[in-house]
Amino acid sequence: MDPDRGGVLADVLPPLIHVDGSSSEASTIRWLLDQLVKEVTDNRPGAVLASKQLAQLLFVQIIRFYLAASQRLTTGWLRALNDERLAPALRHMHREPGRAWQLGELAKQVGMSRTSFALRFKANAGVAPLTYLQNLRMRLAEHGLREGAMSVSELAVSLGYASDSAFSNAFKRRTGMAPKHYQSVFARMDRSTSNQD
Repeated sequence: MDPDRGGVLADVLPPLIHVDGSSSEASTIRWLLDQLVKEVTDNRPGAVLASKQLAQLLFVQIIRFYLAASQRLTTGWLRALNDERLAPALRHMHREPGRAWQLGELAKQVGMSRTSFALRFKANAGVAPLTYLQNLRMRLAEHGLREGAMSVSELAVSLGYASDSAFSNAFKRRTGMAPKHYQSVFARMDRSTSNQD
């Protein structure tokens, strides 16, 4: 899994998901596994790309099975995503994390009152909607800083911060480091890793 976004899933998934061989999902999962093994063993052109895509499809199918089979998901992102009333709000936040979302606007998107939406969201996700959005932004900031494709200022704007200092303060509260320091630490780690190859 992606080291930055994968943490969201790793936090909410059990260590093992058992897919019963007699379930309707099993045949799809079996086919994907067979294709994945062929790609890895046949060494055909494009095998690496095809293997990655098949692995992602396999993962999605297993998660779908888990969501459908779970009687009661633990509080967290996955439980909120599995709630048909909350899922559209989550999709909006993930599509536009830099937008200045307001609680009332998110509630309106899903046809709920502010209070009902806030209570349902917190009961399912474990945090208030705007706290969830803040956490999402910080995960994306960590990923963006590790990639180094954008400057700190560009990243701050893309995540909806009015100023570099507002972004820097929020980031430092979460990680204990200023964004530029965080970025330089990971750049050094990447250089030392590539020198070992």
